[in-house]
Amino acid sequence: MPSHLTAAEAAAALGISVPTLYAYVSRGILRSSPDADSKRRLYDADEVRRLARRKEDGKRAGKVAQKVLDWGVPVLESRITLVADGRLFYRGHDAIELARSATLEEAAALLWECSARRIAEAPAAPITGAQWSAWLKLWSDSAPLDRALVLLPAAAAQMPRVWALGRDAQLDTACALMRLLAAAMISAAPSNEPLHRQLATTWGVRNRRHAELLRMALVVCADHELNPSTFTVRCITSTGTHLFGAVAGGLAALSGPRHGGETARVAAFFDEAARAGDIDRYLAGRLARDDDGTRRHPVSGFGHPLYPHGDPRAQLLLDGLAERAGTRAEIAAMAEIGAIVRAVKDTTGLAPNVDFALASLERVLGLPAGAAFTLFALGRVTGWIAHAMEQTADGSLIRPRARYIGAHPETA
Repeated sequence: MPSHLTAAEAAAALGISVPTLYAYVSRGILRSSPDADSKRRLYDADEVRRLARRKEDGKRAGKVAQKVLDWGVPVLESRITLVADGRLFYRGHDAIELARSATLEEAAALLWECSARRIAEAPAAPITGAQWSAWLKLWSDSAPLDRALVLLPAAAAQMPRVWALGRDAQLDTACALMRLLAAAMISAAPSNEPLHRQLATTWGVRNRRHAELLRMALVVCADHELNPSTFTVRCITSTGTHLFGAVAGGLAALSGPRHGGETARVAAFFDEAARAGDIDRYLAGRLARDDDGTRRHPVSGFGHPLYPHGDPRAQLLLDGLAERAGTRAEIAAMAEIGAIVRAVKDTTGLAPNVDFALASLERVLGLPAGAAFTLFALGRVTGWIAHAMEQTADGSLIRPRARYIGAHPETA
């Protein structure tokens, strides 16, 4: 196979039509480059070959689903979360409907298969208030994520039962972890008060209806099947390490700009669009600058492969935000956000995702910079814990094989 292929050759190698090939490029699945001798675009032969092999693996994946990831293909069985037909379910319960009334702690009880009372009455972590205050003071100038990544391992070292695998011990560790993570990220004392109320107090959200938005955001962020951070948590757990270590790995994965860290990119997008004034002109210029055939997402915070018709989590939060915007500043901010949603929809056909909705909450409610990521992380930790428990019960080591595509060794 030559080093580069024409569109027709690449489409034939993949068994698709040329228009579908162009769609692959626009979605970031495949890259193209200009041909120096003509106006057509070329496709890297090795990349096309890799994609063709992945497609073949995908066709076979369903037949080997029960082999999990124990030296098999990347398929992993779970009873926790289902994403299907544009809807999200936690253990068979519609997550969007759950978010209309449940607290994060109630969602955690569902995901962990225990009672909400068990979570509320779990013992405090064996760390004195003075010790925790001293730690917070030492790291007071750090960002919430950095503070959490430092304080969680320190807290784990003070917990004698952190390695225990009994059900009660696991739940005690899970509850302590959830509360300590929240305390580290918002720089407060650990508390068993519902988390959305803790956030409202720390962030100065006095409007009860606005605090309800924080509650809803936490619940819809609780889990989302095998996203990169959750898969990371399961991989780490499968090695036998404790829950605090697995969650630290999940936090690191979540922070990436193509995962939970995208909320910061959306916030920057808001600022740029506001300075530009004319959203349609700004968006057209941005898309023109980025249109090099390699971009995966034309605009930060829009589109989601699992929700081709729109992310229901974003819809819930944006609708709730629009209903609760009362002050002039809030109404004006919602008008700006609405204009962005309409312009992106008209230009790209994409709908906002949960990253956009979380950043919208941060902007309209006047929350501290980075609050969107904090909401994401504090909600998602409950799902990580559920997956870690499920992986521990499974007992297998997650260790897939790599398909070698490099140069083959020379044979005698």
